[in-house]
Amino acid sequence: MKNYFLYLLMETVTLKALLHRRLECIGIYFNNLTPLNNIIQKEAGATWSKLQQCWYVPLTQKNYFKIQYALKNKAIINNSNLSKYLHNKKEGKENQTAIRLKPAAIKETTNLANSIYKNSTIQPVNSHVLLAMHERLVLMAYSPSTIRTYLNETSQLLQLLQNKLADELDSDQLKRYLVFCLEKLGIKENTLHSRMNALKFYYEQVLGREKFFWEIPRPKKPYLLPKLLNEEELRKLFNALTNKKHKAMLFTAYSAGLRVSEIVALKIADIDSKRMQIFIHRAKGKKDRYVNLSPVLLDILRSYIKEYKPAPRKYLFESERSLEAYPTRTVQQIFTNAKIKAGIKKEVGVHSLRHSFATHLLDKGTDIKYIKELLGHFSIKTTERYLHLSKKQLINIASPFDDLWKTESIDW
Repeated sequence: MKNYFLYLLMETVTLKALLHRRLECIGIYFNNLTPLNNIIQKEAGATWSKLQQCWYVPLTQKNYFKIQYALKNKAIINNSNLSKYLHNKKEGKENQTAIRLKPAAIKETTNLANSIYKNSTIQPVNSHVLLAMHERLVLMAYSPSTIRTYLNETSQLLQLLQNKLADELDSDQLKRYLVFCLEKLGIKENTLHSRMNALKFYYEQVLGREKFFWEIPRPKKPYLLPKLLNEEELRKLFNALTNKKHKAMLFTAYSAGLRVSEIVALKIADIDSKRMQIFIHRAKGKKDRYVNLSPVLLDILRSYIKEYKPAPRKYLFESERSLEAYPTRTVQQIFTNAKIKAGIKKEVGVHSLRHSFATHLLDKGTDIKYIKELLGHFSIKTTERYLHLSKKQLINIASPFDDLWKTESIDW
């Protein structure tokens, strides 16, 4: 009789199917009782969701049994909603309990988030992090490259945490982790900045924490000058190419100062021969711009389109297999192969063509403000890096040693 009375006094815990941050979960609902909160968190490994106002765990058989074991003789479990969801799922019926949203536009980065989780040592307790982060990045319209970077950088922390919940880390623990990255892992300053940006996004934008990353000092970035090729090296590079499509790609990159992502995204319709301009659509920072179309380049592109088989239909440089835009890695490899064949020893990539374009314009006396617009820079400070590379301002500055040599008698 006593046991039956205690049973009547037990709290009822309802388990529901929940799609939380694109992850199938078990939502755990009950009145906000402190003893049950501690049990659910510590013994069942559940996480609190501010958005859903419930505790949750990933939907697995193991987690379901953990909940049952944790609440045994402590609460009454109502799992009718969860059972109905699993039954409908098994029967392949449409289920209204958990809503699935998979827009085609974010399929690639969704697959990436899943791939990072599956191919790493991230534990189930943190399995929600990358998917939640990915969802927020997509909703805020971050670029695919930034999404890839943020997911990869965050995964490095999750793999180290093992079974410790990432959502519980405070600013002091994150500071120690970043020091560990610098001192023990030996990552570069630029990489650490990317990692900090990724973690800042998760804790502030996804979890809604107060902005505490301002308390964490950022390492000073090294001031690195852009690497470029001189005119003779460019001549050797271009002459090393025999494929007309490959030649046209690198000619376009140098002639207009384009990023590799802009080269592969160019469409035939973007070449405006009447206004002698090339339209660059939603480049870095989602910024449209026009760049000048060289008359020489226009003749080259016309010849390429006329003679190359199969002729491009939509993209200026199409993959012959997929008839879609060329992968950026392919263009990078084309550059590398040509550089090796030309005997160029400098450690430069295809982006050096853009740097060379800007610096050579400065050498010819082009106003830096115009170069800023051609390159699509947001800030003139970014463009001013090329002032350090241009020989126009430096070529007339004589070394004091030269004057000393001319005026004084020095033995050699």
